[in-house]
Amino acid sequence: MKTKLILSAILFLVITAASYVSVKAQSWEVIGKKTVNYAVDHDEMIVTSARGDFKAIKIRVTKAALNMHRCVVHFGNGSQQEIELKNNFAPGSESRIIDLNGSDRVINRITFWYDTKNHAPRRAVVTVFAKN
Repeated sequence: MKTKLILSAILFLVITAASYVSVKAQSWEVIGKKTVNYAVDHDEMIVTSARGDFKAIKIRVTKAALNMHRCVVHFGNGSQQEIELKNNFAPGSESRIIDLNGSDRVINRITFWYDTKNHAPRRAVVTVFAKN
């Protein structure tokens, strides 16, 4: 009886640990944040806080509205991926999940092209999340 109880407890711990690892592997990590300028412009976000082979990114805009036209993701191996967005982001909204092409997907920087007609004192903040 004791052996059965101990085996059940061990099995429970193994399943719980495996579930935690699975959820942790699927979590989104902030790889960059940028406060953008007014009018038509483009900005570059240098990715230095996180290193990894990412499979997907998503973009969140907060504080003010922003019309994003496209972005280019620059990878560590010199390749790049251009992404047409054409999104009108309301404050607090985010993009679709954007799958990254290729096998060596270490991100060095991301360039954004956007415009905003906002004359309010608040500027939009663009945050990029990545997932392994």
